[in-house]
Amino acid sequence: MISPEIRAQIRRYFYAEHWKIGTIATELGVHPDAVRNAIESERFHNSKPLGASVVDPYIEFIRHTLDQHPRLRATRIYQMIRDRGYSGSVVQLRRTVARFRPQRREAFLQLHTFAGEQAQVDWAHFGHVMVGRAKRALSCFVMTLSYSRALYLEFFFDQTMENFLRGHVHAFEYWSGQPRVILYDNLKSAVLERRGNQIQFHPRLIELSAHYHFVQRPCQVRAGNQKGRVERAIRYVRDSFWAGRTFTTLAECNRQAWLWRDQVAHQRRWPGGDHRTLADVFAEEQSRLLPPPLHAFSTDRIEAVRSRKTIYVRLDLNDYSIPPEAVGRQLISCFRCHGTHSRWLIRDRPAYSHLRSASARARSRASGSGAQDQAQSIPLHARRPLRASRARE
Repeated sequence: MISPEIRAQIRRYFYAEHWKIGTIATELGVHPDAVRNAIESERFHNSKPLGASVVDPYIEFIRHTLDQHPRLRATRIYQMIRDRGYSGSVVQLRRTVARFRPQRREAFLQLHTFAGEQAQVDWAHFGHVMVGRAKRALSCFVMTLSYSRALYLEFFFDQTMENFLRGHVHAFEYWSGQPRVILYDNLKSAVLERRGNQIQFHPRLIELSAHYHFVQRPCQVRAGNQKGRVERAIRYVRDSFWAGRTFTTLAECNRQAWLWRDQVAHQRRWPGGDHRTLADVFAEEQSRLLPPPLHAFSTDRIEAVRSRKTIYVRLDLNDYSIPPEAVGRQLISCFRCHGTHSRWLIRDRPAYSHLRSASARARSRASGSGAQDQAQSIPLHARRPLRASRARE
């Protein structure tokens, strides 16, 4: 709204001085629409009223049909009224349907949780990176507490169940406790099968929840708003941390991510108000978390492999050397925490130990220093996030 004085000045400039609308708006610092309203420009538009449309006789039928079937397509309505004598085009009908189709907007309630009650978990895709000569998918495990918005994130080369469990264990260790309820969407790492309200959780996730005494709870299908806090946290990671950064190793990537979390993410103002930061509120929430168990949950990846005729076995895109006496025998591979070491067993007896290589075609060398150098010089170059898609290796 403009004052009566400004309105009088606009009309004087237009009718007496014959200034243009844009000139008046610039001079007085008002919007051009305000100038048009002041000079009553609609009286200059002597447009003739539109004539009757061929759709008009069918408007009541269209409105009644849309009330009963709000999502019915315009092409189906076109077929229905054409059988009733409609001679117009489908383009005219689409305009009418768009005008009368009821707009259904879903109402949402604001989520309130108690301190230490709930956390939300999700994977986020961050494109692909070259590791040696192999193209690896880069993913980020994100868990956020619903009350304080305290964040835990960790980057991995894949979304295996072992890394999914490691993300939980590392988050609980960082928080020195765990929430009572953790919310998931329909991740394959969490939900194996879902038929209506009947849900089959992954056995390893059930073991994890039994060890840490929390309840795993799934979201409804196509209801991303139910875990909106972790969705917003992922978007914040993309915009505030990931964009414009470069890394040389996965360890360096995670080191910078955790430094950003402590110095930037947790220093934001808490959405609940009171001019407190996320770090301040998390310090209060931490005492409400469930106490951690005496021992951490085992996240080893155990896989049975059989060597052929050579002293190498293939596992996870890598070739590992084994002792000559293990050739042709059944081996059990145990990947230690963080996936940095693999231990080979023959009939439950230790046979050989390797520093796990991240290169796709890396061969274990006789000298341990060569393997160490190879694992520490992963050529990881951070890129802008690609469109979210399922990782394929």
